[in-house]
Amino acid sequence: MTLHWVPATERIDLLGDPVARAVPNMEGVEVAEIDPDLADTAEFCERYGVTLDESANCVVVAAKRGGETRYAACMVLATMRVDVNGVVRRHLDARKASFAPMAGAVELTGMEYGGITPLGLPEEWPILVDTHVAEHQRVVIGSGVRRSKLAVSGATLAGLKRAEVLSLAG
Repeated sequence: MTLHWVPATERIDLLGDPVARAVPNMEGVEVAEIDPDLADTAEFCERYGVTLDESANCVVVAAKRGGETRYAACMVLATMRVDVNGVVRRHLDARKASFAPMAGAVELTGMEYGGITPLGLPEEWPILVDTHVAEHQRVVIGSGVRRSKLAVSGATLAGLKRAEVLSLAG
């Protein structure tokens, strides 16, 4: 199967609600419809001919300190693992950091699991973009729903409000 990319503003129906609100203010964001059963990274890449190093995942992290929980999004290439307990925990000045539970991430973002993306996240969340993602000409990311994917430049992700570029791998 091949992907048919169109400007995201032309297919708002393929975006999660928070993403649909964010995209009109951005340039160069494209969307392609996919089989929702193939939204998970490995299956998506295999079926649609996208390499893992062209695909970036958005990992939601819960950082705890002093009884307070704060959330952040980490953008990392699908070939890499986020160092949640080291790099991310220290950067967020947390006592403990872990992957946010799926149900909580879905509820807090207003997006579907497997489609969570940094576009349209809650205002107070930092967006940590790995240097490898920021350097990419174009990466494929979630769209807020499982039935589509977005294509954006790494520079677009690095330029998001609240975005910080750093090496997220351990």
